[in-house]
Amino acid sequence: MSSNRLNQNTLRSGPNQTTAANPDSIKLTQTKLGSTNNSSSNLDSQSSLINTISVPAPLLYLNGISPWASIDETPNKLLYKKIEVIIEKMQDDSGSGVTIRTVKSFMSKIPSVFTGTDLIQWIVRKLDVEDTIEALHFAHLISSHGYLFPIDDHILTVKNDGTFYRFQTPYYWPSNNAEPENTDYAVYLCKRTMQNKTRLELADYEAENLAKLQKLLSKKWELIYMQAEAQIKVDKKRDKMERKILDSQERAFWDVYRPTPGCVNTTEEDIRKTMRMRRTDHPNLGFFRSKPKTNKPAQSPLLPHSPLYSSQPTTSSQINTNFNQKLCEQDEVTTLENLRKEKDFLKRRLERRYVKVSRVSENYTNYFDQYTEFDPFITPADPSNPWISESTELWDMEKSPKDIPQRRVRRWGFSIYELLKDPCGREMFRRFLEREFSSENLRFYEVCTELRYATNKDIVAKVEDIYNEFLAPVASCPINIDSRVMAITKTKMENPDRYTYDEAREHIFNLMTRDSYNRFLRSDTYRDCLASAKKKVIIVFFFSIHLRF
Repeated sequence: MSSNRLNQNTLRSGPNQTTAANPDSIKLTQTKLGSTNNSSSNLDSQSSLINTISVPAPLLYLNGISPWASIDETPNKLLYKKIEVIIEKMQDDSGSGVTIRTVKSFMSKIPSVFTGTDLIQWIVRKLDVEDTIEALHFAHLISSHGYLFPIDDHILTVKNDGTFYRFQTPYYWPSNNAEPENTDYAVYLCKRTMQNKTRLELADYEAENLAKLQKLLSKKWELIYMQAEAQIKVDKKRDKMERKILDSQERAFWDVYRPTPGCVNTTEEDIRKTMRMRRTDHPNLGFFRSKPKTNKPAQSPLLPHSPLYSSQPTTSSQINTNFNQKLCEQDEVTTLENLRKEKDFLKRRLERRYVKVSRVSENYTNYFDQYTEFDPFITPADPSNPWISESTELWDMEKSPKDIPQRRVRRWGFSIYELLKDPCGREMFRRFLEREFSSENLRFYEVCTELRYATNKDIVAKVEDIYNEFLAPVASCPINIDSRVMAITKTKMENPDRYTYDEAREHIFNLMTRDSYNRFLRSDTYRDCLASAKKKVIIVFFFSIHLRF
């Protein structure tokens, strides 16, 4: 029981607290994310970068957004706070939390774990969730953000069975870390290759990432290798149980920020949500929208016996003339003052760089590397490139819904656009939505797209048919849109055109992107299709070798 309690404390306290007796261990654990306590200037520079949005200031002005808004106000940070409150309740030591125990196997022990069944039962019991499917979905969302993870899988998901899971230490929580650099990831992968342990072997995608990083960071690879060696030396001084827990927690941290192919990086921010939440009347931006306020004492109305009364204009034309003159003078002063402030402010903003050229070039490189395999001019097509050999065998093969190539299935995992652009992928996604009882969303998106290209004489009839089928109170296939979008759509229906349902179409498309598409990539439908395509490739490969020899 004492060892179990020690493992639980190790799990909750994190690397910085569990290794308090070893200063080298503390320094190592902190340098895993590329930061040290000894360099306060680095921390200040990092915090200044974290507390701002990397968006040009003029764009923020046009949208009424403050470029100095704190990162604590971002949608991700608000979500992290809510999740962490629930995680603290799950880890309660008084007996009301999830049961954490050490499981004994044949030759070893698995410390500080709990089962997926225990987690789902706790959510149903403590959070008043009536449906087990809803509790399972909620647990998956918590796991996808890295607050708990399976100990034997890189895919952050939760199953309602006896699979073992472990809580993440607060040191690796997303709320306590910014986006890690590629250098830190290279040190982590290099460190795992130096250790001859089965549980630390690199997966296929990790080996590919290591090869790309070694090519990208070739100039400082020696320094990365030395840092990995130093971290291994300090890791060897730890207890075996503690080292096993920290290795799994570090692996789960990188599974969040460098997810497996087909999974989603949940730490990325939606710029539209961020811009909506950061609308504010910042004092440095107020002069673009309103006049400065002056604290002038209130003047009493002029009475007939007042000495100034005789000098005041009496006719309405004189009053209007004087009033207009004062307004013009005040507007000129206000305009000049605002322009002067704007000039000084833009000068200060020019001195600050908002976009890292290295990060932009890295994103472009990753994008083109991702699509290199699918460009027939760069990677030879199988069986042949139709644009070169004048053979349409490749196009005929892609039209067939039976034998879908593996690389074509993998391309569906890039984005929902690639999935819907492929006829086979769209049909597979439609079948998945039918099992999820949400196929009307894809149907509505398709008919709205057809409306854009309809002839002018058919537009009015099509608008009416779409409304009766999806939006009417007694619609046969009702869709779920909010009241704001519904009000805009009804206003546009007074003068129907081909863009009447654009807001509703975008709302449904975003809903499919955020929810249905991610669940499709994690579903057995997509995995089985990908696995069957791999088997076909292997069979064709061995058959060709057999014919060759």
